[in-house]
Amino acid sequence: MIENSELSELAAFAAVATHRSFRKAALERGISASAVSHAISNLESRVGVRLFHRTTRSVSLTDAGQMLFARLGPALVDMRDAVDSLNSWRDTPFGTVRLNVPNTIAPFVLGPMIETVLKANPGLKLEIVATDRRVDIVDEGFDAGIRFGERLSQDVIAVRIRSDLRFAVVGSPAYFESRDIPRTPHDLHAHVCIRYAFPSGTILHWEFARDGESVHVEVDGPLMLDSQELMVDAAVRGVGLAYVWEQRAAPAVKEGRLLRCLEEWCPLEEGLFLYFPSRKHQSAGLRAVIDALKA
Repeated sequence: MIENSELSELAAFAAVATHRSFRKAALERGISASAVSHAISNLESRVGVRLFHRTTRSVSLTDAGQMLFARLGPALVDMRDAVDSLNSWRDTPFGTVRLNVPNTIAPFVLGPMIETVLKANPGLKLEIVATDRRVDIVDEGFDAGIRFGERLSQDVIAVRIRSDLRFAVVGSPAYFESRDIPRTPHDLHAHVCIRYAFPSGTILHWEFARDGESVHVEVDGPLMLDSQELMVDAAVRGVGLAYVWEQRAAPAVKEGRLLRCLEEWCPLEEGLFLYFPSRKHQSAGLRAVIDALKA
């Protein structure tokens, strides 16, 4: 029979193997990084085999560690599912749900949901990582992610969630003092535009639609940023036009520091999904999150 200490060591091993990081494993386990390191050292001493290659900058599995992780992963999933099945005997779900969501939209999609879910489910914990980096939710140990439909792979289950997101093209009154307000997306070629770069280096194209017509514009300008907050700030300062989520620019628009243009060319984004691996059990906690996001 496996003792509690051994189960704890194996859980720590699985967390480090998933995240390739002692620090991230410690955050997931709710313990210190030194405690995780101690658990791994005890496990390696007990089995007599090195499970990780460690350097000051990286952690990777040895061949033995890869074999153990491959065998251990399904067993841990079965145990989590067994514990989650107890939710049918409770009034509300318990456990932790780990979500990944693009940083650019996180506040507007998750803000209302967080309060709703946590108040309704006192035994539930949410761990949310907001990043515009492309994330493999399986490799990085997430229960689910949020992404636009065109970026989803075919081997996931995707649930459409409610969205009132749309882009806005904005510029300052000072910027428009010497330039005409664009009337169609094609007019943007004559304007100075602030471009957005994803962590991968991919540049965001400005996309528009109206009356069944779709227009993609590759804009130009001297400034490229990886933060929509900085884009709004630069637009307020008159650097150029910014193409950001409507809610991101709303305070500056309301205060008159930014003016909107091409509004009729910026429809609502309808393809926002919460997704998770098709082979993953949908826990009661994840179902609570899905219901709140769809509401």
